[in-house]
Amino acid sequence: MSIIVGLTGPTGAGKSTASALCEKLGVKHIDCDIIARKATEKGEEGLLAVVNAFGNDILNNDGTLNRKALAGKAFKDTDSTELLNKTLLPIIKKMVLKEIDCDKVLLDAPTLFESGVDEICSKTVAVLSDKKLRLKRILARDNITTEQALLRINAGKSDDFYKEKCDFVIYNNVDENTFNNDFLNLLKEIFEL
Repeated sequence: MSIIVGLTGPTGAGKSTASALCEKLGVKHIDCDIIARKATEKGEEGLLAVVNAFGNDILNNDGTLNRKALAGKAFKDTDSTELLNKTLLPIIKKMVLKEIDCDKVLLDAPTLFESGVDEICSKTVAVLSDKKLRLKRILARDNITTEQALLRINAGKSDDFYKEKCDFVIYNNVDENTFNNDFLNLLKEIFEL
């Protein structure tokens, strides 16, 4: 029987750090952010869909997606974020389902519940972290302004959303080694390794 673990949580909490540990356990990692990038490449269905929803000015001169322009429009308010989710998530879900081809999978999905992908998961895990730490990580990772980073944070779901929905919650407020050990132990328990 397949065990599919859905990993989610707000931006900057440390999902990528956590999911990188899968290889140590022989668990397949599917990164929905990478799939979302593929979905919005030039000529792909997802790019056409977001252009129809948000306009041609989210494109670069060469017809590729200008991610900062899309983010500026998609994260400006709740309705815009919902429009992005409604537009892209069904396409991403279809692509994710094609990637599941083994019996142990960690599905790294920031919008796990919004996309409905949680329905195929055996268990769900949220990685949470203090807002100040998340802001610091986003600024270091994405090379954007504090204002842009706060827009992304504020466009996301609250910690309570994840606490209510997920089977497990793990906090990434400590040093990296402690977090890594805690997360590996949790995965071993879930995957019965």
